[in-house]
Amino acid sequence: MRRMMAAIVALMLLAVPAVHAVQPDEIMADPVKEARARELSRELRCMVCQNQSIDDSDAPLARDLRLLVRERIAAGDSNSQVLDFLVARYGEFVLLKPRFERQTLLLWLLAPLLLAGGGFALWRQNRRARSGADLAAPPLTPDEEARLAALISDDATPSR
Repeated sequence: MRRMMAAIVALMLLAVPAVHAVQPDEIMADPVKEARARELSRELRCMVCQNQSIDDSDAPLARDLRLLVRERIAAGDSNSQVLDFLVARYGEFVLLKPRFERQTLLLWLLAPLLLAGGGFALWRQNRRARSGADLAAPPLTPDEEARLAALISDDATPSR
């Protein structure tokens, strides 16, 4: 019974959504600006964790980035200005969802191109297989026809 309760508690803890790492001292007084800061924080990559947003990360660098975002918002920057500032400072990698630009064109188009190429290869292979199946078998030689007739006549007579 104890093991079952422990398993249930463990499953419940796994089901709990991730808690945001924003500390109370980081929160802005203006709820509208805080909402903007949280929205931007979800779009920015933690450079330490790499697959986590700075909104979810407990890393010290993520905290510094969250504070920097709030600082820029308090200074009156728009969302795009804040993102441009961070990209200029840390590079395009700081964005969890990179922009569709010349530098990131391959990143955005590689998956659809691979999918289209795979589909084309399957279509071509299927077409080749069908054209090979449509070829008629060569005609039988007279010896083969005689053997076939003998086999058929043997099968036609019932065995007792």
